[in-house]
Amino acid sequence: MSVSLILIKRNIKLFFKDKGMFFTSLITPAILLVLYATFLGNLYRDNFTSALNGTVQLSEDLIDGLVGGQLISSILAVSCITVAFCSNFLMVQDKVNGTIKDLRISPAKPATLSLSYYIATLVSTLIICFTATVICLVYVGIVGWYMSVFDVLLLFLDVLLLVLFGTALSSLINFFLSTQGQISALGAILSAGYGFICGAYMPISSFGDGLQKVVAFLPGTYGTSLVRNHSMQGVFADMENQGVPGEVIESLRDSLDCNIYFFDNQVNVPTMYVILGVVTVVLIGAYILLNAFKKKI
Repeated sequence: MSVSLILIKRNIKLFFKDKGMFFTSLITPAILLVLYATFLGNLYRDNFTSALNGTVQLSEDLIDGLVGGQLISSILAVSCITVAFCSNFLMVQDKVNGTIKDLRISPAKPATLSLSYYIATLVSTLIICFTATVICLVYVGIVGWYMSVFDVLLLFLDVLLLVLFGTALSSLINFFLSTQGQISALGAILSAGYGFICGAYMPISSFGDGLQKVVAFLPGTYGTSLVRNHSMQGVFADMENQGVPGEVIESLRDSLDCNIYFFDNQVNVPTMYVILGVVTVVLIGAYILLNAFKKKI
């Protein structure tokens, strides 16, 4: 068995064995689902009703489908990033308790060590986030299912891409952390801020024009929009089949961030994939270069 595979297995086992890190990661999507369904469901429903302004009467099933799609897209958009950071805190903890010093004097190369942390974080995060996706789909099946098989596959692709992005971002940021206090501070900032700036807690369309232009530069914005598009596409298609005017559907898509604009230019779904993919590759490259540079000095 290769050294890299041994290290990857070691990191994954330690993550799932550490009840603090594991349950912190797992509880994030679970708590969000309960909170969103309990407190935000009615708020989302009222927002849809007021947005339509009596011009179109939607069935309760369609509104439930819209609410369910918005709920799960918000949960998954946040969880893919926050869980990746929690999973990757093992890299920092190894610095805190001195384990990294033992690993660096072992036959393992620095590149192998850094790669093992990345892959282990990716695998651990995917396990949790794919599980969360299944739970979210069960929830949607209960409240109102409109998704096609293709929508579900694209949703899993979105989760995979967001986890790749989250793992790359967390690897790059955690590279500079070396204390337990820094872990706690980053965790608090991430929990409070990321859901807001990526448009998961409240739609970006509700922000001021200046802030909308700022968040349009953030790759997480497009990740959220991708998840929204594929979790709600079936509802919009059914609305169109029922004769709901196209301008009403587009207005809803705008208000829900399914349509994202970069300085008044709409960004299509393929471009969103390209943006998120390119940024992920750049972050991974930066992480590799930092480890290579550290080795030299």
